[in-house]
Amino acid sequence: MKIEIRAYTEKDLPDMIRIWNEVVEEGIAFPQEDLLTSQTGRDFFAHQTYSAVAVDADSGKIYGLYILHPNNIGRCGHICNASYAVSQESRGLHIGEKLVLDCLDQGLRHGFQILQFNAVVATNTHARHLYERLGFVPMGTIPKGFRMKNGHYEDICPYYREL
Repeated sequence: MKIEIRAYTEKDLPDMIRIWNEVVEEGIAFPQEDLLTSQTGRDFFAHQTYSAVAVDADSGKIYGLYILHPNNIGRCGHICNASYAVSQESRGLHIGEKLVLDCLDQGLRHGFQILQFNAVVATNTHARHLYERLGFVPMGTIPKGFRMKNGHYEDICPYYREL
């Protein structure tokens, strides 16, 4: 399996929407509660600064994706934010690491200076270990900042990294 990270195309949208919705339905990582439809998904991914997919170069199978966009405006517009989604069947294959590394590069290419994650759920230990291994700095803890799908509140841990 040879994974390449590339900008998404229209033909990728059904897989992107399916993978994004898997994460939303899990209710343990993304703040969104509404699932994407074909139209809302098309609009959502098109309105990001950059949207990318992790695809098997040989088979064309999409394993994951990320979105990159400004975290704020004006005097804080040099800070970007990103979200990553890996299909449930592909977890453990280091797809997330490939997505984050490409995102760091794309953030710089798009003129950002800092990548900030606002709400990494404290119990998302795999993501937290990856981010820290890649040089992201934890900024503390926001107690009960994330409502899990089951209604329980978990802490969130913001992170940042200079690009």
